[in-house]
Amino acid sequence: MDTLKLLTQVHDGEITPDEALLKLKMEPFEDLGYAKVDHHRVLRQGAAEVIYGAGKTPDQIYNIACSLLKDSQCVLATRVSKEAADQLCRELDLVKYYPEANMCIIGKIPSPKGEDFIAIVTGGTSDIPVAEEAALTAEALGNNVERIYDVGVAGLHRLLAHLDVLMKAKVVIAIAGMEGALISVVGGLVDAPVIAVPTSVGYGASFEGISALLSMLNSCASGVSVVNIDNGFGAGYLASMINQIGENNQ
Repeated sequence: MDTLKLLTQVHDGEITPDEALLKLKMEPFEDLGYAKVDHHRVLRQGAAEVIYGAGKTPDQIYNIACSLLKDSQCVLATRVSKEAADQLCRELDLVKYYPEANMCIIGKIPSPKGEDFIAIVTGGTSDIPVAEEAALTAEALGNNVERIYDVGVAGLHRLLAHLDVLMKAKVVIAIAGMEGALISVVGGLVDAPVIAVPTSVGYGASFEGISALLSMLNSCASGVSVVNIDNGFGAGYLASMINQIGENNQ
């Protein structure tokens, strides 16, 4: 809902205060039956609701996206199947599907707010799908992103070659599977907040990411927080909030 337009209509006598109140009561969400689309999230949090595609049919994802586009120029859909992505691309304008991250961005990606950036670091190439979910989420929310991939502790010199970028980042997302050692190393090098993402990459004793998760939770480095296994979206969203502190008030 365009709240300013509604208030202007009340001011100009086009609608009564009671009619405006009814619109406000009706607009917080749209009930599609299988989904209640939160149209006030942009007002509350500064970003539109994000569609979690896993478990939803292509038609459900499409209809939720159409609803969200009423209030937002950019809609993000995560964990989207190829079938659902194909339908979105056929029926909506400005849809881009990113198969490596299983994501769709619908609409125009906003320009970055300010010069600060988020650095995204992975231990290995196998962590890139999770990293791309984080990176695309951050970009869709209006952030500059620097990608530094395949710089795990098995070859520490690879990470140190990018130390200048890491030192300049306002926030770092560090992503690793196996034993998750990369996070403590990064946390000990930078003065920015580090968001750790354990991935389900690794052999049997990695327990599909639990080993990396526990290592990150027990990191000796200060300033490290941890999101759930393979949760690139959560890391990208949180990093965006940190990176844009102060920007929305300028």
